[in-house]
Amino acid sequence: MTSVAEAGQRPVAILGAGLAGLAAASELRRQGVPVVVYEAGKQVAGLARSHRDADGFSYDTGAHFITNRLAAAIGVAAGCRDVRYYGESVWLNGKVVRYPTGLMTVPRFVGPALRARFAAWRGAPAPVTAADWFRAQYGRTLADEVAIPLVEAWSGMPAAALAPSVGDKMDHGLLGTLWLRAAGRLTGRAIANGYSREKPEGIHVWHVYPEGGLSLLCQHLADPLSDAIRLETPVEKILVEDGRVVAVRAGGREQPVAAVVSTAPVHVLPRLVLGSEALAPLARFHYRAMICVNLRLEGRGLLPDVVLWVPQARFPFFRVTEAPLSMPWLAPPGKTLITVDIGAEIGDAAWGTADDALEAQCLEHLEPIVPGIRRRSLGGRVLRVPLAYPVFALANEAARKALAVSTGIDGLLSIGRNGEFGHWLMEDVYWRTLAKIRAWLAGVRTCVTAPAIPGRPAASPAR
Repeated sequence: MTSVAEAGQRPVAILGAGLAGLAAASELRRQGVPVVVYEAGKQVAGLARSHRDADGFSYDTGAHFITNRLAAAIGVAAGCRDVRYYGESVWLNGKVVRYPTGLMTVPRFVGPALRARFAAWRGAPAPVTAADWFRAQYGRTLADEVAIPLVEAWSGMPAAALAPSVGDKMDHGLLGTLWLRAAGRLTGRAIANGYSREKPEGIHVWHVYPEGGLSLLCQHLADPLSDAIRLETPVEKILVEDGRVVAVRAGGREQPVAAVVSTAPVHVLPRLVLGSEALAPLARFHYRAMICVNLRLEGRGLLPDVVLWVPQARFPFFRVTEAPLSMPWLAPPGKTLITVDIGAEIGDAAWGTADDALEAQCLEHLEPIVPGIRRRSLGGRVLRVPLAYPVFALANEAARKALAVSTGIDGLLSIGRNGEFGHWLMEDVYWRTLAKIRAWLAGVRTCVTAPAIPGRPAASPAR
């Protein structure tokens, strides 16, 4: 068993210097545990950095905003700006429908939705697939016209092949949503709504924008850890003996470790682990790729809301965002930036399409939504994200639930959005990481301090 004494001599290896990895390293060091952080890239935060071009447009490849609560917890509140407004709408049969209030007024949605709620009240069978979940939650008509097409475009799989847990990402409650929206109008702030499950949301938790993007948080966490961070040093292997992590191999050198905390995508972990087949089921897990086409445009307020969801299959995209409506500093005065999200798979036709062709395609399809948009174009920038979202395939649901409990290898923790294979946003990534690290340490200390009970095996540390 790994003990606290051993942890004091051998470091805990952290794979990845993003938000989760750096938060884990900071908490371990705070509790007196030595760490070494291995980062494959040339800098911390990686893709989660913002870039500003020569014309004054800012491109965020990480989260556009976080909450004031997370900023305060990490200590970067002074480097953040308040976000004053955030709203979403749906493009439905050529019209803009506000979310969620506008959808509640569409007559053909109301009856099926009420019948679905009544069936749930009477004890309808638990949903087996994501399609079942959406129909039970919203009624068949709204589910089939809006929710299911969106989740299929986002995931790249039929809703009938997705697990019902996909719905956990969207299930925030109508009354709570309406209250938080109203609170935002009263306070003049974008009150967080559906961005945290680990902590309660309310009028005192709102969105802020970290200058420089997520890299501001990562750099603040990294500065005290500079002696422990190894840049351009990917971990090649995690060595396991008798079901327990004993070392990592990085840069051609072997480092004995007390434990490994991985932020790597879970389908990569089976290839990294040497000495155990416990993680073999994770190799089947899949992440959806995304193409983000950033269109620079003359004018502002071109979209009806910050986010416009587009469920119709005739459009090549499913979401369009005009971030400067929330954060005007992201574009020069009198100009704006619209980001078009296209679901893709690495190597498919969309992934291989040239950047200028993608921009032209997006402008053409946006014409019904923003008439004359092609005349406003100032060029664009295309970002391809290979691992954008975890796909909750029904066939992998049992393995996903098992991963949520343990990796199955003593001393190997998997954290973060990619490492937990979860739809976690930044605040939940942070709080969940701290909770996992503290639980692991508590388990280790329990093994060392708890007296042995005759006839009963010693406790195992948390995994």
